[in-house]
Amino acid sequence: MDKSMIADELVRDNGRSAAGDARLGRPLPLTYLDASDPSLLPEGTPVDMPEQDFSAEVARRWPRRRGPSIPRTAVFLGAGLMTAAFAHELYGVLSSAQMTPLQLLFLVLSTMTFAWISVGTLSTALGFLPLFAGEKADTIHIPDADGPLDARTALLFPVYHEDPARIAGTISAVADELASLGKAKHFDIFLLSDTRGADEGMREEAAYAQLAERLSGRVNVYYRRRIENTGRKAGNIKDWVERFGGAYETFVIFDGDSIMSGVALVRLARAMEADPSAGLIQTVPRLIGGHTRLQKLMQFAANIYGPSAAAGLAFWGRDQGNYWGHNAIIRTRAFAGSAGLPALPGAAPFGGHIMSHDFVEAMLLSRAGWGVHMAPSIEGSFESMPPGLTDLIVRDRRWSQGNLQHLALIGKRGVPAMGRVHLTMGALAYLVSAIWAGVLVVGLVLALQGQQMLPSYFTDAKTLFPIWPVTDPGAAMRLFLATMAVVLLPKALGLALEIKRARMARERGGLPRAVAGVTTETVFSMLLAPIMMMTQTASVLQILAGRDSGWKAQRRDDGAIGLVESLRLHWVHMLVGAGVAYICWSTSPGLLIWTAPVLLGLLLSGVLNWMTAQRAGPMFSMALSTVEDRSPAPTVVRANRHADMWQGELTQPVIALPLVPAVKQNRAGRWQRRAVFAASPPRE
Repeated sequence: MDKSMIADELVRDNGRSAAGDARLGRPLPLTYLDASDPSLLPEGTPVDMPEQDFSAEVARRWPRRRGPSIPRTAVFLGAGLMTAAFAHELYGVLSSAQMTPLQLLFLVLSTMTFAWISVGTLSTALGFLPLFAGEKADTIHIPDADGPLDARTALLFPVYHEDPARIAGTISAVADELASLGKAKHFDIFLLSDTRGADEGMREEAAYAQLAERLSGRVNVYYRRRIENTGRKAGNIKDWVERFGGAYETFVIFDGDSIMSGVALVRLARAMEADPSAGLIQTVPRLIGGHTRLQKLMQFAANIYGPSAAAGLAFWGRDQGNYWGHNAIIRTRAFAGSAGLPALPGAAPFGGHIMSHDFVEAMLLSRAGWGVHMAPSIEGSFESMPPGLTDLIVRDRRWSQGNLQHLALIGKRGVPAMGRVHLTMGALAYLVSAIWAGVLVVGLVLALQGQQMLPSYFTDAKTLFPIWPVTDPGAAMRLFLATMAVVLLPKALGLALEIKRARMARERGGLPRAVAGVTTETVFSMLLAPIMMMTQTASVLQILAGRDSGWKAQRRDDGAIGLVESLRLHWVHMLVGAGVAYICWSTSPGLLIWTAPVLLGLLLSGVLNWMTAQRAGPMFSMALSTVEDRSPAPTVVRANRHADMWQGELTQPVIALPLVPAVKQNRAGRWQRRAVFAASPPRE
């Protein structure tokens, strides 16, 4: 909502003075920042959160810790040696005569792709070792939940067009568990809304006001809805820090689909009290609650392969780890003093507010000397995934823009070395799709040249004869098998951990179920990978062309899509797959067999989207079931039960109030003037 629209409402309710301030861009009084009832908020306890200069050197609050160089060297030097061996072998395959420029390009692109894969695989392998030995991978000591707790912690729920019943169910479950532990008095809950639209905002406010009333006496619940959603989620959090952060030693950020148990929250708060140098502790959420085939696939992959990957990141990240934006506890004054985000120069997609703020905030905390830790061993941290491929692509488009935006920060003088590593890896997560696409295109051209379907060309050197690309099929097969071993190793390690866990738990059918699950997930991941490759490559090209992704609300439950609509959405994927398949068949049936895994995913992309968005059947669910499916955590069961209860209660229509001043007494007994504002439509 722009300044002039805010000013119109201020004229109606508060006179010309405040309206003039709004039009001139002057700061408005706090009572004019919210579209919601100010009586639903506590007294403000402001904290300054200055914007940071990425090029400036910052005095460290705590000295550097020793010891992380060895694990980092093990990962990156090991990956470097693996990549060098790959490049040497590929060079031998390609240059049996004399390497052409096109072969050199294929060598460079393939080596870059393998380097990315090898870092992830080696990191996962090193994380697997302590887990298989029964050790914890946490980078900070996490106390149990039985001891004393002194400081106050705020639980922040940033919401943007979320289902109030779902959020109310989660908060109710958390409040129950904190109360049962006798720790509820140390926690307050804030609902920080960026929801647009007056009608939807009214319904949301009424729901959360009812929630606050229901939980009164157990835990404080506060609600505010911003008039302007400046800075999106990062701006939402910054607004809370600057207005209320002074009353809380730490805060925990939830996502719209995340849940955390009371025990996990208390343990995190106690860990922050025990280590004053810790600025942030990131948990590793388990994926839960999936109903569609895609959700089942993603849950299985994350919960079976994810522990080794997370342990590996903790292994070499140590106290300079990363932050994923939610299910993490943060020290308030450390965050306020060192993680204020400026707007980047220029227009979106590379300029403006920082979208993927979490990586940058972790880097800024680490730059100031605060420990950024990972705690993979903490149980009771959960989240869910988008229900369908279409929803996943929408979210992925936003993430790709945010991660590529970090390219403007990597070269800044004030960014620490590990910060550069995390930001670079975030950007490469999307750039590597474009690189892989380049490998496939160049490889196809080389295959055509090998069949003499394209004219040969001469090198820059003077010669009477053309240089034909020649490859060694036997060496190529050996290289392919070695590459597949590196690609599939994380899945094999995840399978080993799951088999060990099932045996220790004495689960009947644990081995065949684990093998069936890994086999099913591997097949689907191979089919879906080329779709995501093309989609992410298109995203990269759109971002480079200056197209902004906007900010769209996420669907959480229903990902259903009609077959006709799915085919229409994926016509480009299918057309590319059919065209390349025809070229390969015309060139050599053997080439078609080599490219079949990629082409099959593209040809079936429309059907795959439709099929994976459907509700999973019993056999599919059984093969891909996880511990969380078979034995849901009590926190999750309680949250779902509360959500169902709230769903039934929050069905009464809310009558919008007229845009006139209202006077209402807040909980502290103070009388305040309330101004109700019409909100703008959702921003795209």
